[in-house]
Amino acid sequence: MRIAIFGKQFSVSFRSSCSNLFRKLNQHDTEIIIYKPFYDYLMGHIDVKPQVNGFFESSEELVDIDLFISIGGDGTMLKAVTFVRDSGIPIVGINSGRLGFLADIAKESIDSAIDSIFKGDYTYSSLDLLQVNTPNNPFGDMNFALNELAVHRRDTASMISIHTYIDNEFLNSYFADGLIVATAVGSTAYSLSVGGPIIHPKSKSLIISPISSHNLTVRPIVVPNDMNITLKVEGRADKFLVTLDSRSRIVDQGYELNIRKADFCVNVIDLPGINFNSTLRNKLMWGADKRNY
Repeated sequence: MRIAIFGKQFSVSFRSSCSNLFRKLNQHDTEIIIYKPFYDYLMGHIDVKPQVNGFFESSEELVDIDLFISIGGDGTMLKAVTFVRDSGIPIVGINSGRLGFLADIAKESIDSAIDSIFKGDYTYSSLDLLQVNTPNNPFGDMNFALNELAVHRRDTASMISIHTYIDNEFLNSYFADGLIVATAVGSTAYSLSVGGPIIHPKSKSLIISPISSHNLTVRPIVVPNDMNITLKVEGRADKFLVTLDSRSRIVDQGYELNIRKADFCVNVIDLPGINFNSTLRNKLMWGADKRNY
């Protein structure tokens, strides 16, 4: 099996778990390539010396990869998606921190997770992304997001107006600090923090959630993800901020954002005992009531 490993900085408390991961991988018939900046970090700061067969720094170098391992949190997983893109390479996330919905393998489960992968005891989930299709797109070929697109006010305390259309039909003008268009996967991320609903990741939906709306009657809305969403922003400032997952750009007022479901999916590995329902219970503390036990 040819495996690519990607990661970012983590706390020293995860060092032994990281060493254990490479030890487990080297026990199997694997060829490992690693993200070069991550390798340099392990060697120079964490004193972990992994046995690897090569390095990569771009998506073009991910040739004949069977599995992409992300070491970090959900933000690292989102960055991993920008490497995998539309290649179909399955991703598995190992959580080196605390809360993680995408990076859902805890350090205590590394051994059993690797054993399950090499036994073939897993399934795939294909996750939908959203995509921005706009002339002179400021995101270039990185115009997709697994979690969300967000529009924010910038350089002013004044709110902005986001005129929103669904399939070219006017929906609403949101007078707010901003607006989030989230995927089902992204429902437990930024959208959740502004009062958006939790959507099962296999739902074919998008969520439109205002950020600090000035109108109390305005609430998040769920729409099918095969609909096209158009945003037109105006306000007192000349510019505003647009983010796709962790990537941000500054654009001029009057810029039109056309959003739709991306024409590719991202494959993630589902391991036994780890599913969306258990993640809700364990990480959002659902049912954390002594009356349930």
